[in-house]
Amino acid sequence: MSDPGRAVVTGGAGFLGSHLCDRLVADGWAVLCVDSLITGRRANIAHLEGHPRFAFLQADVTRPLEVEGAVDLVLHFASPASPRDYAQLPIHTLKAGGLGTYHALGLARAKGAAFVLASSSEVYGDPQVTPQPEDYWGHVNPVGPRSVYDEAKRYAEALAAAYARTHGLRVAIARIFNTYGPRMRADDGRALPTFITQALQGLPLTVFGDGSQTRSFCYVDDLIEGVLRLARFAQNHDGTPTVVNLGNPEETTILAVAQEILALTASRSPITFHPLPADDPRVRRPDITRAEALLGWTATVSRTDGLRMTIEHFRARPAEPAAKEAL
Repeated sequence: MSDPGRAVVTGGAGFLGSHLCDRLVADGWAVLCVDSLITGRRANIAHLEGHPRFAFLQADVTRPLEVEGAVDLVLHFASPASPRDYAQLPIHTLKAGGLGTYHALGLARAKGAAFVLASSSEVYGDPQVTPQPEDYWGHVNPVGPRSVYDEAKRYAEALAAAYARTHGLRVAIARIFNTYGPRMRADDGRALPTFITQALQGLPLTVFGDGSQTRSFCYVDDLIEGVLRLARFAQNHDGTPTVVNLGNPEETTILAVAQEILALTASRSPITFHPLPADDPRVRRPDITRAEALLGWTATVSRTDGLRMTIEHFRARPAEPAAKEAL
């Protein structure tokens, strides 16, 4: 196997970051995982520790980030990423998107590395256009309860684009839509891990509104494949920031996915309905035309197969308390 180089993954002990570290190591990269462990978990990377091409640095990217030696690729995934986390850590979320992105970009520039930003479909807010293409500017409340995450990601994108245009940095921005799979925290408040844990524990499944709001769920392995294809694209393109949606365009209602989880777990849990949170998006569906054209990428894991694998992960690990409500 050829040596692709060395990658730094911020937020590498989180859900997505740890899967990214797995794949990079498997593909021959030397990987430095950087995480403050504020929302990430050391257990997510425990199986990698001791590997000759993996190292862990506990550090907060909202402070200057210094790394010795060569770096070929910086992937900035550090941020609280669930509604429950960023509601509890609003200022830190803004700092991770602002100062954290600034420090990660500074590292990439100092090392001459390509840079991939983990942005989010939340930059589109509660969209007035569906599906959401990359040239849609969004419909975001800048002072609402979700704004700390939405605006942190929008600022991070602007900062990354400025570095690309000003310094010729090789930059790619992944707008990541709802992703699920093993290593999600049961208590993070996102719909799928909450529903699965509630179903397995025989608790009522908590659905907001009437459940007619839609989401598009992408299995984590598909998402990571898209991120790595985007990283390779970034390594070969200077000065023009590339923005790409990554997600599964198959759209479903929240109520339908709750019912699907009940069927797959053979749970008799009831479904209960609660008022919608402020600024909760009514629709979410990626237009992945650009990902297909530039990267030759599309999601391939069906929701049923992905949910089965995720449910088995939750069955196999020690029981954790579910979030009281899915956000």
